Amino acid sequence: MTDLSSPLWLLLLLAVVAVVVLYVWVQRRRRSRALRFANLDVLDSVTSSGPNRWRHAPLALLLVGLILLTIALAGPQADRKVPRNRATVMLVIDVSRSMNATDVAPSRIEAAQSAGKKFASELTNGINLGLISFAGYAVTLVSPTPDHRATYDAIDKLRLDDRTATGEGIFAAIQQIQTLNSALGGDKSAPPARIVLLSDGKETVPDDPNDPRGGFTAARKAKELHIPVSTISFGTATGTVQLEGQSIPVPVDDDSLHQIANLSGGDFYTASSLGELTKVYDTLQKQIGYETRRGDNSRPWLIAGTLLVLLGAAGAIVINQRLP
Repeated sequence: MTDLSSPLWLLLLLAVVAVVVLYVWVQRRRRSRALRFANLDVLDSVTSSGPNRWRHAPLALLLVGLILLTIALAGPQADRKVPRNRATVMLVIDVSRSMNATDVAPSRIEAAQSAGKKFASELTNGINLGLISFAGYAVTLVSPTPDHRATYDAIDKLRLDDRTATGEGIFAAIQQIQTLNSALGGDKSAPPARIVLLSDGKETVPDDPNDPRGGFTAARKAKELHIPVSTISFGTATGTVQLEGQSIPVPVDDDSLHQIANLSGGDFYTASSLGELTKVYDTLQKQIGYETRRGDNSRPWLIAGTLLVLLGAAGAIVINQRLP
């Protein structure tokens, strides 16, 4: 939707209307005088069969150009996406042993590393990015920093471990965001923050996600602090891992991750391949890395108006052998 910052400039359109009225009046007056004083027999013998039907086109182009230039003066506004220069993102990745499943080639964890590195390398400059891994407990690998290379390099250091403590991962991310906010002058002046959580399985520590350290409790805390958690459920329902010579089913758990996203005010995504995961990260990168701002949109009107005015002037010279 486009609105105008200085609509009073549209009053100049009255001048365009006045030019149209004046042009019509001059044309009629010229024709009237020609008929009044000319010898019609002589006039018929020296004039062509009829007037050039394109003779009014240059003025029409000129008038439309003036209308567009007037709209440009009125300051049309429009929404546009611009890169954020302030935001905090904590990337939280599940490193439980179920991430070693190969239902996603070459494995869930290797695909997650590949997509995560691409996300870190393409995230808009100026955004503070951090990395946390979690299995039975959470480990902060990179505190939020505008140096995205630190997260890119740390992703290669992810190591698998036992159990899944999703809540601990979220709480650790919240703590990192709050620490940065304090350094920046407090929550009121802090940039917007987002947690991006990638996991494949149901939380195992604690047993109840509503436990004080559970995933649902952590999600509610994030909601209270206005930190949405965007969750990515990564894997398939047929995933398995080999433990002590046995094939153990590790189906992806969409329900709990969907609930975490809902409780925190974030978005929920699913991915069952590296390509799908990359698309999810691309979507998040656009959401996080850019913001919509209302701003000046007069340039297209100026360009179109100027071109039409120039075409009108050129047409007047070519068709009418004079400027309108």
